[in-house]
Amino acid sequence: MKYNKITPFLKWAGGKRWLTGKLDDYLPKSYNNYIEPFLGSGAVFFSLEPKTSILSDVNQSLILTYNTIKEDHVGVYNRLQEHAVKHCNDYYYEVRNQEYQNKIELAARFIYLNRTCFNGLYRVNLKGQFNVPIGSKDKVILETDNFKKTADALANAEIINSDFEIVIDRAMEGDLVYIDPPYTVKHNNNGFVKYNEQMFTWADQVRLSKAIKRASDRGAHVILSNADHQSIRDLYLEFGKIDSLSRNSVIASDPLNRGKYSEILVTL
Repeated sequence: MKYNKITPFLKWAGGKRWLTGKLDDYLPKSYNNYIEPFLGSGAVFFSLEPKTSILSDVNQSLILTYNTIKEDHVGVYNRLQEHAVKHCNDYYYEVRNQEYQNKIELAARFIYLNRTCFNGLYRVNLKGQFNVPIGSKDKVILETDNFKKTADALANAEIINSDFEIVIDRAMEGDLVYIDPPYTVKHNNNGFVKYNEQMFTWADQVRLSKAIKRASDRGAHVILSNADHQSIRDLYLEFGKIDSLSRNSVIASDPLNRGKYSEILVTL
């Protein structure tokens, strides 16, 4: 694996930067297409830099941002620099409330809000409007930014706004599928934040497990990260290898309230 070659340009609740250095033991020696149906910050994708891939998410604004960087990374970065110069409390809410039509404006706005909002959360109201308050971080341009390298990595990727099942059903023999869904457990008893208008339900978790089984039966390599909860383990006990991994939680406003918790990695 190519460690830290490209740093994801987004901070994402539940992001998998911490996992990329631990995946070597779970990856196949070779694979054809790379498929990721819950893209988020794309940490695993950027760490692997696959030759061809299908990247997807139900978050339409997220997918628009990726596609716009792929098509015109210079335009997006230049507009982001303009946001950086103007950034302050009032300007944040002005941009948050602004409705843009231009793709470059929309992509730069998405990145700007992601970097300056509270804890990098993505949350919308019932009208689909982003409503996360401003956070404490004020760096809009980061030292790790390399939008050209990001665009190059995305050059051969098909990036689509789609339901996960449709994308997973495209996985064929020899493909690698990495899946990192919202961590909903049975009875929806969990502390994670939904990032799109419709909650990822327990029924979706069941539907996901069936799609994963079908992909595996077709000969695809599948890696799933999910909540370490018995209800999730029960879904994969009969057909997946389950390992538990520990990580530090960063989803808390007070660092003293952040602790370690475990997630599971299911491989098929």
